[in-house]
Amino acid sequence: MKMFEVVNDELDINKYHQMTVNEHQGAVCTFTGHVREWTKGTRTVHLEYEAYIPMAEKMLAQIGDEIEARWPGVITAIGHRIGKLEISDIAVVIVTSSPHRTDSYRANEYAVERLKEIVPIWKKEIWEDGEQWIGDSRKYHPSVEEK
Repeated sequence: MKMFEVVNDELDINKYHQMTVNEHQGAVCTFTGHVREWTKGTRTVHLEYEAYIPMAEKMLAQIGDEIEARWPGVITAIGHRIGKLEISDIAVVIVTSSPHRTDSYRANEYAVERLKEIVPIWKKEIWEDGEQWIGDSRKYHPSVEEK
């Protein structure tokens, strides 16, 4: 099993949880990011995620390495889904475990923020009345021309 992966199928939260649990870990923090229906008054019909998978998985692993350097003893597992996701589907699972809860909380939040900063995964929101690539990473999406 890969601790850092991009997948096309539904994410299994328990799979990532099991990767981080052992006899030394007393705390497990799990974050799941779901597709929401409403954003700033606009109804989302569904989302579409794309990724440069080899680089995305490499960057997810880098986040795990960064966490291990900042919080020794923390174990991290991250799964991100791509493709068409419906309302309430899980787009991302981040699980961090540590001997004590504080490091697990902090590491999990760090992972969420770093994922958004460095991982080449792109999200298109499809609304009732249009669609748009969302987030700063859209400028790096292969379908967006440089101006």
